[in-house]
Amino acid sequence: MPDAERKRMLEVARRSGPANDFSGRTVLIVDDDPAQVKHVREGLAPHGYVFKEALDGAQALSAIRAGRPDLIVMDVEMPGLGGVEVCRIVKANAGEGGFGFIPVILMTARQAAGKVEGLELGADDYLVKPFDMLELGARVKSMLRLKALQDALVEKNRELEWANRELDRRRQELLALSRTDALTGLFNRRYFEERLSEEFIRSRRYRSPLSLVMLDIDHFKNINDSFGHPFGDEVLRAVAQTARATLREVDLLARYGGEEFIALLPEAAPQDALRACERVREAIEKLELPWQGPGGVTQVVKLTASLGVATVPSDDLPGTEALLRAADVSLYSAKGTGRNRVHQHAA
Repeated sequence: MPDAERKRMLEVARRSGPANDFSGRTVLIVDDDPAQVKHVREGLAPHGYVFKEALDGAQALSAIRAGRPDLIVMDVEMPGLGGVEVCRIVKANAGEGGFGFIPVILMTARQAAGKVEGLELGADDYLVKPFDMLELGARVKSMLRLKALQDALVEKNRELEWANRELDRRRQELLALSRTDALTGLFNRRYFEERLSEEFIRSRRYRSPLSLVMLDIDHFKNINDSFGHPFGDEVLRAVAQTARATLREVDLLARYGGEEFIALLPEAAPQDALRACERVREAIEKLELPWQGPGGVTQVVKLTASLGVATVPSDDLPGTEALLRAADVSLYSAKGTGRNRVHQHAA
């Protein structure tokens, strides 16, 4: 933590109101002198802290890994791994995936030279032995207050991140709902028209083929009248699923309204589009939907569909409206010449 930030947090801690009750907080005391460990523990005992002890740096790191203390009070000079090295390791692993934020008070018999080094390495406070126990108690309480503030900040950040993720998830759900036809699960007409404009511009810019298909379920009104609207809804869902499964992943299929569907086939030249339409028509013709009539009588209902297709670039189709109109006219030509067929716009 930079020195300026450390001072700011300490100031916040000092101004955070009446002294908090930090009883039950864990203080790790690290010193190679057992008498010094005992002295610090007895001096802080009236505050109700829980103590862990270590006699060198290696033991300290083991204690930290076993259970994160709320504060480390540690001697600088110890055999093997010293306090400065342990402090460096603790601060280098202060992220959420590591130890988290643990304030460190370094203790030393040396004077100011060691203090500067310790603070530069991230120690949060520094005491020169021998020190007054009342001063140690006050600094420990200040560090625990700092720890509580930091922990609360981390928790608030977690809550904010979760809230942002939830907000983004709901935003995506709303976006999907705004684009989707509730009955069939296909894209709706509004979203299709947005994509049509984009794909048409791309097709014109790169002179790449783009085919538009309009599909209408034959005699759908008779189906509704004969078998009821709930069965008519099943028919719409079955045709939607069949067409979606038959077309390519890159093709955009939408419900255009009523029993009419519409599809965009990028990079599909006239012959490619015609073959795709024939595959869809044949797949729908093979559908057999069971209808449960009065008295438990079951009837198998067969379906057919008529399709019209137009492709750009084409000299007589300068815009999206002309492309839509050409596909629509082709659709009605298919229906007018007997239904259950594909009619293609002649460029």
